[in-house]
Amino acid sequence: MGSQGEREEKVLLAGRGVYVLILEVSRETEVEVGRAKRSIFFKRGFYAYVGSALSGFEHRIQRHLRSSQGETKKKHWHIDFLLASPAVRIVAIILAQTEERKECEIASHLLRNGLEFVRDFGCSDCGCESHLFFSPQRSVLFSAVRSSFIASGLSPSIFNVGQTP
Repeated sequence: MGSQGEREEKVLLAGRGVYVLILEVSRETEVEVGRAKRSIFFKRGFYAYVGSALSGFEHRIQRHLRSSQGETKKKHWHIDFLLASPAVRIVAIILAQTEERKECEIASHLLRNGLEFVRDFGCSDCGCESHLFFSPQRSVLFSAVRSSFIASGLSPSIFNVGQTP
């Protein structure tokens, strides 16, 4: 029988809303991203990717986890290309349930927070400068993401990734 935490996780993943993947890039790496194969250099450190799952968390989060394990063959979004790199792993997922599109609001808060960002990453369908933010320190990134959720009127839940959420 599963633990209380596992049951709560399943309930949250059954919902929909906005999420942030916290990624660790273990070494400097260059990744070709998108159909245009734009080459992007990624520094060693931590990245926060802001996305939405208004059709449901479970499918979207599981897809990202499969991508990070090299199991997703078709790369559709910018994040798919980054997750396919062996230098990149998902270390945590921060999410909040909402029916509203909040990813651009969260990205805007992260931008105003002064985090470095990868221009035009993950935002081809909106007017944001980026949906991918960088910090060499995990704690700085976590704090900025958490405060961005709160500033957007959301209550974030944090899942550390060992296996799958």
